Amino acid sequence: MSWTLLLAVEEGGGLFDINATLPLMAIQFLILAVVLNKVFYSPLGDAIDERDGYVNSSIVGAKEKLAKAEKIAQQYEQELAESRRQAQAIIAEAQAEAEKVASSQIAAAQQEAQANKEQVQKEIDAQKASAFEVLEGQVASLTQQMLDKLLSAA
Repeated sequence: MSWTLLLAVEEGGGLFDINATLPLMAIQFLILAVVLNKVFYSPLGDAIDERDGYVNSSIVGAKEKLAKAEKIAQQYEQELAESRRQAQAIIAEAQAEAEKVASSQIAAAQQEAQANKEQVQKEIDAQKASAFEVLEGQVASLTQQMLDKLLSAA
């Protein structure tokens, strides 16, 4: 035998030899795929689905909490605005009351001052009248003395 014949026999197999090994390899591949699916891909898929569910539920919960927080914040803002309005009303009422009290006190003080002024004016008029009476008496007495002196000197 020649070397070329031996090389030809050894080189007989190519890239795709169709014999009994091809179906055996296909069955092994399918068994490997099924085993990997059961052992690796299914638990991994379940874990991914579970994690996805957890993330989605967390997002939904966070949105609900955010909506609730916004609602509470809006309610607090409304209550704060109402409190401010009530405080402004109380302040305005207190200012009005203070102005009313002040104006009544000013009016009372003006009336008292007017009464004091009238009383002082009456006292001044009385003292003036008294002074005029005293002066008239003194004038009459001086006039009488002057008249007596003039008459006695003549």
